[in-house]
Amino acid sequence: MIASLRGTLLHIGADHLVVETGGIGFMVFAPRPVLGAAGAVGDQVFLYTLLIVREDALSLYGFASVEQRALFESLLSVSGVGPRVALSLLSAGELDEIRAAIAHGDTARLARVPGIGKKTAERLVLELKGKLELKGLPLPAAGATGVVHAANSELAELLVSLGYSSAEAASAIAALPADAPTELEERLRLALRHFGGV
Repeated sequence: MIASLRGTLLHIGADHLVVETGGIGFMVFAPRPVLGAAGAVGDQVFLYTLLIVREDALSLYGFASVEQRALFESLLSVSGVGPRVALSLLSAGELDEIRAAIAHGDTARLARVPGIGKKTAERLVLELKGKLELKGLPLPAAGATGVVHAANSELAELLVSLGYSSAEAASAIAALPADAPTELEERLRLALRHFGGV
């Protein structure tokens, strides 16, 4: 197990760094925030790493912190999430934002990440929700839990597909009562009532 790596930065690629230590250049795959903060070629870098052994490859992944590496490992424990998808997720925002989206069930936010569809987002929430450290995480937007936020995103898309403008859809959603059920059909019925429909 290679737990960390310190050396000279030789190259920055689209999804990896090459770090030389002891005369050996290690290709280290990393999320975008790590690539962006790596510095310039010739600089000294330090990464927390995780070595993944597969039948056909040994791949090294690099992170800025132990917490970032731990989240990557947690993501890999979810069925259907491989290293590429996990890196894509870690590239999509701050560590706390990603953990908060999972902890608060914000599947709409997760599904916007390239490589993660609605089903994978739901699996991430289902399998990791109770396992993540919540202390210090940002709370969901006032008056909206992750579930409500996801339901409202779906409702907005549905209303637009029915011919309403984005502004009209937003107005109808804002007018929904705070205790409105989270089922899409019920929310649609209430939203249409706002337009004088059903």
